[in-house]
Amino acid sequence: MQSFHSGRVAGWLPLLAFSGLWTSPLTAWSQSATAPVRGEITDAASRAPLPGAVVRWLGTNAAGTTDAKGIFALPRPVTATDGRLIINALGYRADTVAAAAYVRVALRGTSELQEVKVEGRALSYSALTPTHTQVISSQDLTKSACCNLAESFETNASVEVSTSDAASGAKQIQLLGLDGAYSLLTVDNLPALRGLSTPYRLNYLAGPWIEGIDIIKGMGSVVNGYESISGQVNVRLKDPDQTDQLLLNAYVNDFGKYDVNVNTSARFTPKLSTALLLHADHLGNRIDRNGDGFLDLPLATQYNLLNKWKYKSGTAWVSELAVGALRETRQGGQVGFRSGEAGNPGYGITQETNRYTAYSKTSYTWPTKPYQSLGLLLSGTSHQFKSAYGGSEYGVPFEVINQHHNTLRPQRQYDGNQQTGLATLLFQSAIGNTSHVYRLGASYQYDAYEEFLRTGYRAETPEQQRQRERRARTESVPGAFAEYTYQNARNLTLVAGARADYHNLYGWFLTPRLNLKYDATANTIARLAAGRGYRVANPIAENAGMLVSSRQFALDPNLQPERAWNVGGSLTQYFRVAGRQATFVADYYHTVFQNQVVADPFASSSALLFSNLNGRSFSRSFQAEVQVEPVKGLQAKAAYKWLDVRTSYETGLLPRPLVPKNRLFGNISYATAFDKWRADLTVQGYGRRIFTHGQGHESHSAGQVLSYSPRFALLNTQLTRAFKRLDVYVGVENLTDYRQRNPIEGAATPFGPNFDAAMNWGPVYGRLTYVGVRFRLE
Repeated sequence: MQSFHSGRVAGWLPLLAFSGLWTSPLTAWSQSATAPVRGEITDAASRAPLPGAVVRWLGTNAAGTTDAKGIFALPRPVTATDGRLIINALGYRADTVAAAAYVRVALRGTSELQEVKVEGRALSYSALTPTHTQVISSQDLTKSACCNLAESFETNASVEVSTSDAASGAKQIQLLGLDGAYSLLTVDNLPALRGLSTPYRLNYLAGPWIEGIDIIKGMGSVVNGYESISGQVNVRLKDPDQTDQLLLNAYVNDFGKYDVNVNTSARFTPKLSTALLLHADHLGNRIDRNGDGFLDLPLATQYNLLNKWKYKSGTAWVSELAVGALRETRQGGQVGFRSGEAGNPGYGITQETNRYTAYSKTSYTWPTKPYQSLGLLLSGTSHQFKSAYGGSEYGVPFEVINQHHNTLRPQRQYDGNQQTGLATLLFQSAIGNTSHVYRLGASYQYDAYEEFLRTGYRAETPEQQRQRERRARTESVPGAFAEYTYQNARNLTLVAGARADYHNLYGWFLTPRLNLKYDATANTIARLAAGRGYRVANPIAENAGMLVSSRQFALDPNLQPERAWNVGGSLTQYFRVAGRQATFVADYYHTVFQNQVVADPFASSSALLFSNLNGRSFSRSFQAEVQVEPVKGLQAKAAYKWLDVRTSYETGLLPRPLVPKNRLFGNISYATAFDKWRADLTVQGYGRRIFTHGQGHESHSAGQVLSYSPRFALLNTQLTRAFKRLDVYVGVENLTDYRQRNPIEGAATPFGPNFDAAMNWGPVYGRLTYVGVRFRLE
């Protein structure tokens, strides 16, 4: 099984001593699954089905033929390591396509000079993986602006993206009703963008860099580590030997923000290839549409690049090397605020981030045993940032602020530095035959954190202040894991794994996990998942939105790692509507915390209190979704999500703030022949959410009525016109111009006790229109 050849990784190791090994568990699972790939083959001119067409896995002899209706079902053998299908029919030009749950291909006759056109779109819920996995394809990513990862989920019902506050522009995802910190974010199946990068990490991956996104609910593989609790979001970046030679994407909206992306690739030999991914965006206009005196979006500039190299020996060896760098600056706050101007009376937010990444990866597969492989990966990250909230004295020594606290305005400064290294060694083989596959490995994770949360106006010496406000820790975590996969020849796949990690600060982490997939019929698939997860919280970074308020941060000095169990499952039903494939999916997951770092906004009107869980904390999530194609070219999907997320605070067991209990989702897309015209409309309806007030308001007490946001809906739409090498698209977000009234409490007096920009439950800036172009050379 060629598990290492498919995984791609992102990360950096500033100290080359920290390195690692990797294989892609998603790829490994999909290669070993017995559920067949299904599809239909038609004539491109007449749209008639093609009976007798031969469908074969690339690189194998495993093949099948289509029936009288042009339908086929082809099991995937373990030896199918490439993941592509070759389709042949007498009198037609052959085609090679990527495997998916459902493949729809139109073949052209040999007398026609045009290239083969793949018209079908893969279903988004995989029928192959033991985990409950939803796939956002590259085609789906073009249905919205997708300037960065945050916008890549706009046409998806499983993941919700929310703004953490109404001033800094930070965004986060929610999965199963839990904050994004509880879902493992991986880039090419390697943990990435974790720790101190959490508040703004969705802005650090450009949309045109992304080939696809895999959303896994529940517990995934132990190979990825112990941190996943609610699930995993895996971002697959462009591969050097498969991506376009050139992709240029340019975007501008009515705020004056522009994005420019350039992807280039070169294949020097059949064995050696490279890809250079470049991104830049800039917003320089000061926009205040709601008239509260604060910028609706911060002024921001980002430069981002990633260079990937790939070598394939053609027999057994595959090696990859990548380096990346990012620099971003932001300035938010009041419209009149100017960074660096002494004596400026406004309230401002200034942020500066520098991030460097690199990795190297090598894998070896035994030529005579394609199921046996060994992999080695070196990866790591250096992430540094500076930020200030409040007065204009950015950069003024705090001893000066303390000495002149009667004349200078208060300022909160939050700086951080994180150095991360990851190493993983993985061996995979089979016991007797490929019905019994096992993976053994060892890993080492290193994290060095240094944070400064500084506040002026304290009667203490600079040294006393430094000791109180500096938070630093070094985590050194060696670990080992084992995973066993059983699959029969018909309908059952079981993946059981466990890992043991020794944390230098907190002792042993024992992580068992189980995933079960059962094909009750050819079109009915049931899955179960259960397991445990751990994570060491970074409470300040994960609640950075609260820094844009008058609340003080009060942290328990003895915070412990978070521990939780997650149990759940899903039912997937494939069926046909008007002769076309359709899907119904329902899932339910229950997460129970044994310990959690609780940020309590209810206990005090002047502070945000952080402590270990004292009581209960859980999340219950149910989602049902249906996807149909009632007529050719018209795709529709609708979903309903119910969430019950509660935590014990000082005043009792209460719903988590800003989590809607009910959510509705709908998407309709239409494409003409050969996708020349594409139109998309997405509707998202949000139920009521609890929110809290800042200082100057009464804190919550038992029996007190909670504050709820209103229900509302958002509509997004986009129209795309495709030419031979050029796509032109225009779109509107928040079509009805819905806005949250008074998103910033106390905006008129930001240095007063009522100021709070963190209770943001709805849109701030209203309707947004944009236009963009994509130019491609294959």
